[in-house]
Amino acid sequence: MDDNNTDELDLIWGSDAIARAIGRKRRVTIYMLQKGEMPGAKISHGQWVISRKKLRAAFNITEAA
Repeated sequence: MDDNNTDELDLIWGSDAIARAIGRKRRVTIYMLQKGEMPGAKISHGQWVISRKKLRAAFNITEAA
């Protein structure tokens, strides 16, 4: 794998980490995940996982400079 392309696997694992990334409480985040309100979020190996890029797009989040 090419080490220069780190964005390819820029994943956020677990509902706690996803909640922190979007600034919401864990329970609210789990509700949103279960309702399909986060495009691209999936359960893998018993944990929610989402691409950081898709999460930013879904919530219109820009990276701080």
